Amino acid sequence: MHANWQWRAGLLTALLWALAGCNWDSNGSRTTFQTGSGNVPNTGGNTGNTGNTGNTGNTGNNPGGQVSQVPELSAPGAGARGLGSAPLLVWRDWPGVGSVSFDLQVASDSLFTSLVVDASSIDALSYRPAGLSAASSYHWRVRSRNGQAVSSWSTPRSFNTAQASSPREVIYQLVVRHFGNTSGANQSDGSLGANGVGKFADIDARALKRLAALGITSVWLTGVLQQATATDYSSIGQPADDPDILKGQAGSFYAVRDYFDVCPDYALDPANRLAEFSALLARIHSAGLKVLIDLVPNHVARSYGSDIQPGQDFGANDDQTKFFDTGNNFFYLSAGQPLVLPNTGWQYPGMNSSFAPENGQPGQVTKVTGNNSMTHTPSAFDWYETIKLNYGYDFSTGAASYNPIPATWNQMDAVIAYWQNLGVDGFRCDFAHYVPLEFWEWAIARAKGRASCFFLAEAYEGTGDAAPGFSLQALVEKGFDAVYDDATYDSLKRIYSGTGDKGTLDAVLFAVNDVMRPRFLRYLENHDERRIASPVVSGGSPDDSGFGSMAAGPHLAPIAYLCGPGPLLVYNGQTVGATGAGSEGYDGDNGRTSIFDYWRIPGLSAWNNNGTWDGGQLSNQQASMHEYYRRMLALAQHPLAVSERYYGLDFANTGDPDYPAGLYGFARYDLSGGRVLVVVSNWALAQSNGRIKLPQDLAATQAGLPQNVRVWRIFDETGANEAVPIADLSRDNLVADGFPVTVPNQASRVYLIESQ
Repeated sequence: MHANWQWRAGLLTALLWALAGCNWDSNGSRTTFQTGSGNVPNTGGNTGNTGNTGNTGNTGNNPGGQVSQVPELSAPGAGARGLGSAPLLVWRDWPGVGSVSFDLQVASDSLFTSLVVDASSIDALSYRPAGLSAASSYHWRVRSRNGQAVSSWSTPRSFNTAQASSPREVIYQLVVRHFGNTSGANQSDGSLGANGVGKFADIDARALKRLAALGITSVWLTGVLQQATATDYSSIGQPADDPDILKGQAGSFYAVRDYFDVCPDYALDPANRLAEFSALLARIHSAGLKVLIDLVPNHVARSYGSDIQPGQDFGANDDQTKFFDTGNNFFYLSAGQPLVLPNTGWQYPGMNSSFAPENGQPGQVTKVTGNNSMTHTPSAFDWYETIKLNYGYDFSTGAASYNPIPATWNQMDAVIAYWQNLGVDGFRCDFAHYVPLEFWEWAIARAKGRASCFFLAEAYEGTGDAAPGFSLQALVEKGFDAVYDDATYDSLKRIYSGTGDKGTLDAVLFAVNDVMRPRFLRYLENHDERRIASPVVSGGSPDDSGFGSMAAGPHLAPIAYLCGPGPLLVYNGQTVGATGAGSEGYDGDNGRTSIFDYWRIPGLSAWNNNGTWDGGQLSNQQASMHEYYRRMLALAQHPLAVSERYYGLDFANTGDPDYPAGLYGFARYDLSGGRVLVVVSNWALAQSNGRIKLPQDLAATQAGLPQNVRVWRIFDETGANEAVPIADLSRDNLVADGFPVTVPNQASRVYLIESQ
């Protein structure tokens, strides 16, 4: 099915042009918004009410002669159906306008005589109204203010509410090293001076306003803990590390040199780095967002040593004559033999394969490497830059002792408490399955006893050396709020790379039980995976392939983001089609954005647009893709999308002559709620026209659909989110004959079924 990738690439390119609306200038750049000209392109592809028809360019109340343009409404879509009673209302401004604020009204009538919300001077691009009732219809509109100028109101949109619902977590993985870096030269293996680096200060109120409007609820500040690095900060008492224990000049985010400190790269004044980080936390909280940082519990950098909390240094009181002891922080190999580090493809001046603190002499005994490698000569494929931490479990024999509490438990608890006290709201826990479950149960309970705290586990079933009793469900039972859903991600990747099909995807989604469905974090990108837009590599491991084009995002996002109610992850650069292309240094050219090297992501630079974060330098395709994700993430908050009920539709339709082989679908619903959300994807390389039937058990018993229903298309592959009526039919006809669907090649659409 996937052998002819050139055909697929051509079709995806065509989809990109459809998304972009083909608004190009002679240089291939996105047509800019012209203040007051009325040129506000509908980049989301909404074929219905765009929210500014007939008003764009109207200067409205303009006593000062300035021009204030009508904002474009983004989400919810025109005529949106069955929303929660506190929906996020999102709109767009335009590049180059400068300082602007907005007024917003919500009314129960189309003439806005019965106002429910009348908010003014909103310094944001989104608003969550309070006081709306369930099962009610509303109208909303927005206008802008620029200086003394006030625009006309946007053309109103309507929506109706179905029930109250709590928003799901949408986490934005923000790599500080990359996010605000706009001037780097992107030289392979370039220094900080050549390639630049993002700063805490770059994540300012303007950037956070745009993230909130994207639908983000939490920001995961990736790589903020101080890591081992080749960059010299001797001026603040932190010289460069021995290059033999580094991967890349910048250094790995996951080779932590000080658990109680942040990376000085990101501070305008490195000596003031913790104060600048605290100021960033305050800005993020002021924007109504929460903050997650990395917790790397399994290993530390070989050069670990804290300047902030020197009394908490790991290994300071270890008995190095013992491989394993519950009082030790590390595992020790036999004395007398030095650590010999690998000669990798990455080279840096001064490398000689040795590391003096582990030369094998008394007090300098070689330690076990982070991935449980028990050798004095770790390979290039080992995590040779790190040391394994000891939680009272001897992975080599299976022996364990947790009474008394192992030393590492108390020290790691002190780390968690330190960051909680600074205002961090949660932790993404790296390789959590390598750490004993007993520790997690103890540590998470202590953390949540101090303050509300979100714990996300990066963990994978089927890997060797996991701690005893490990499963993803066991992590949830021990206190984790969410775990990675690698199985769904890999299933999607296997279809694209030709090693799986929709049947394998269906089996994975069907196997998720009711306990785990709301706990799985769904994603299409993160720092460990290849970028969506990186090339497809047929066969082999799904880790070796991308999805081939940024246009794959609109095909896959409705499946990944709507298949369950758990949290979602969006990686910085994903919404603007980052490709991961280019040899970055240690990481090479592997379709990922390096976590080892200084690097700039061009799409983020374009969105940044000289610190305005208005997207003024994005290409037409990039701007359209960003808008697609904004509307997609708004849809992901639909009450049916955050419900816990899932029903696979492929098995009920396969073999029917009205159900082409490329179609795939599933339903989301509330028990006897009277509504059903249906996601339909087309895996064929041509448009599929067919019908989707709902099983009697789903339609009548579980979802409790009324006898007469209407089917709406509420979202398509361009991001169009107008509610378009598709069919009125009886519930019996829905079961016997189904409703009609038309889905372009390599695309997904979303339908809502409710009472007529």
